[in-house]
Formats: sequence, C-alpha cells, structure tokens
Amino acid sequence: VIRCRAAVAWAAGKPLSVEEVEVAPPKAGEVRIKIVATGICHTDEHVLKGCFPNVEFPVILGHEGAGIVESVGEGVTSVKPGDKVIPLCLPQCGECSFCLNPESNYCQKSHISEPQHLLPDKTTRFTCKGKQIHHFLWVSTFAEYTVVPEYAVAKIDPAAPLDKVCLLGCGFSTGYGAAINTAKVKPGSTCAVFGLGGVGLSVVMGCKAAGASRIIAVDINKDKFAKAKELGATDCISPRDCKKPIQEVLTEMTGQGVDYSFEAIGRAETMIAALASCNMNTGICVMVGELDSGSEISLDPMLLLTGRTWKGSVLGGWKTRDCIPRLVSSYLEKKFNSDLLITHTLPFAQVNEGFELLRAGKSIRSVLLF
Repeated sequence: VIRCRAAVAWAAGKPLSVEEVEVAPPKAGEVRIKIVATGICHTDEHVLKGCFPNVEFPVILGHEGAGIVESVGEGVTSVKPGDKVIPLCLPQCGECSFCLNPESNYCQKSHISEPQHLLPDKTTRFTCKGKQIHHFLWVSTFAEYTVVPEYAVAKIDPAAPLDKVCLLGCGFSTGYGAAINTAKVKPGSTCAVFGLGGVGLSVVMGCKAAGASRIIAVDINKDKFAKAKELGATDCISPRDCKKPIQEVLTEMTGQGVDYSFEAIGRAETMIAALASCNMNTGICVMVGELDSGSEISLDPMLLLTGRTWKGSVLGGWKTRDCIPRLVSSYLEKKFNSDLLITHTLPFAQVNEGFELLRAGKSIRSVLLF
C-alpha cells in the first residue's frame, strides 16, 4: 500500500480536499501508475457540479494525466515498471465488437456502457480516513498514484515530456480528432467552431491541419480570440455582437452555411445553432461538448431531412491504445503544438485555484504538477 496525496471530491458543489490517501497494489490485469502531471478538464468540473451521470461520491477525479508505471499486477505484459504512460479514460479492450470494428473507437467497457465508479472487479484501490473512495473513469489522475486496468493504459515514447503530453489523454485528442477523424475535414473547406476552450481550440488546430480554408471561431468570451487566431482561426465572432441568430450570421458569411461545424460547449441551444449553421445538404455537424446528465434536445426535423449529417465524437475517434502513442510521436515530431493550449502550470496543492481559473474563463488548460 502506498500513502500519497490526492484531491478528494467528498460531495458535489464542494471544493476538492487535498488529503492523504492509501492506494492498494494492483491486482491481476492492473497497473499502478505514479502520476507526474494532470490537466484540469471541463468534464471534471461537470462532475463537481453534479451534472455527470453515474458518478458516486466521495471520488478522486482527473482523467487527463501522464505518469510512470510503478508496479504491475499478475498477467500484465504490455507495460512494465519505469515505462512512461498515459492512462485512458476511454479504454480499448481489444475484444468487444466495437474494438474489433476498424471504423469504431468506442469500447463496450467504457463508462457510457457501464458505470465505472469502481474498478472492473467492483472494488476500489483508494481509501481515505477509513472510507472507500470511488474511481473516476478508471483513471483518477488527481492522485499521486492510481490503479487502472491494463487495457486503459497507453505506453508512450520515453522522450515525451509528461507535463505537456498529459493533454493528449483527453482535451487535445478529443478536439483535434473530431476534425481529423470524425468530420474528416477536407482541404479548402469552411468550418465553424462553437466554444474556444481547450477542446474547441484543439478542433481549430485539427481543421487547420486538415487544410480548411476558413475557420470561424465562435465564443462569447472575446479574450479567447487572440489564441484562436494564433492556432488557425480566420474569423472570430461573439454571438453577443450579432443582431441575428448566429446560424444566420454564419450562413450569410459563407453563402450557404459552413461545410463543417463543431459544438465544443455542451449546451442544447448551441448544438442546434451549430447544426443549423452548416449547409443544408452536405454539411456535417459534430457534437463534441457534453450536455448535463438528463438533458434533451428538440429540433426541427427539416434541419436533417435535407441531408445534413449530425454526429457525435468520443475522444476524437481515436482507438486509444493504438493511436495515443502515435499522437505522442507526432507531438515529438512537432506536427502540432498542443503546448499552446497550456496557459497555467500549478503545483498540485493549488488544484482548486485551477478550477477557479477554468470557471472564470481565464485559462485554456491548467496543468497540475505533483
């Protein structure tokens, strides 16, 4: 058993509490990881607000981390102590029908298929003050040590800087892949990106890498426009400055609507606006943002009847264990610069300050260092 620091969420709506926790050794098929760095993602904030499905408190959050294997359980062959790894919030078991389908990146062992507030054997490896603490998406990177199933671990290049590539565990990969893999943005096309947080700006980077000729960034926070333009946006618009609905503005700007639109906020009204802003026949709208648990969207069926495509994207369409190591290699080859998304680097003890920066719209990504 290892004693270490972790940020425990004891209840929804309360600040995280940095505590000493006990982390049990890995059982068969499990890996114990020393987390070196972890990003703060909006999904963690979603849980703290009580808006994420199937999470039980107390819980250790965090799902965008990178670290070093400390020990492995019986039967683990893909990683060994000392390996640099990224724990995966979307597993790849390699055996289910989705994993075996080359066109799918989903895994039936994902949290969307079955609640994952414990490890697969329905027990926890975390205790604090004599209480059992739940896991989050099997990764729980807001702990100095965490235990995950082997099929939720990606071994990465030993040259990778962990304080930078941790973003590839969720935010960057999700947005970049939504453009590259899910939408399959074509060279010369027009794109609109709703929401300029870490994920939305990664969509902008993906659209640029795919050769889009026009990338229109949409956000009510104009402080994010300079970063959006640095990353490839050609136009930036705040809906608050528009006299018409934003979908009408985008349609007028492009003649018939954009070729691809992306919603990276997680609000029903912006989902509809994003769908209506792409052209009515061949336009593709990708849902990347996460709506509150239990949300529903009602829409005019004519938005789809004329031929538009509306699709969702989970972790950017990447088969995680196969593709995240390749993305890390691309990062090292300077094919993209995800470092530009990191606006704050904080010691782990300042985890709550990191969340305050997120809520205030003052950060793109804050990275916590142990």
